[in-house]
Amino acid sequence: MQTLAHFGDGGPGPWILLFPLIWAAVVIGGITLLRRTVWRGRGGPRRRPAVGDPSTVDDNSPITVLGHRFASGEIDEDEYWRRLSVLDEQFGRGGKGGAA
Repeated sequence: MQTLAHFGDGGPGPWILLFPLIWAAVVIGGITLLRRTVWRGRGGPRRRPAVGDPSTVDDNSPITVLGHRFASGEIDEDEYWRRLSVLDEQFGRGGKGGAA
């Protein structure tokens, strides 16, 4: 029986040893592609955002709407703080540090 990398008499030569590296690159590339596209929407192997992370703030949350109303001048500062204290009790935001 002849070896697979038989150099003499027309065998495949040393290039046959690169095929496992090529397959490893294809598999790693496929996994990377899946992680960046398909699994991203499901949250798959990605890191979950922290609870206080600003990227998790809902634009339609009552505290955000209240902040927009205060910024646009619809309500004054006293009304803003009074309503914010009620929303803090209801939604448990904990602490009144900063505007919503």
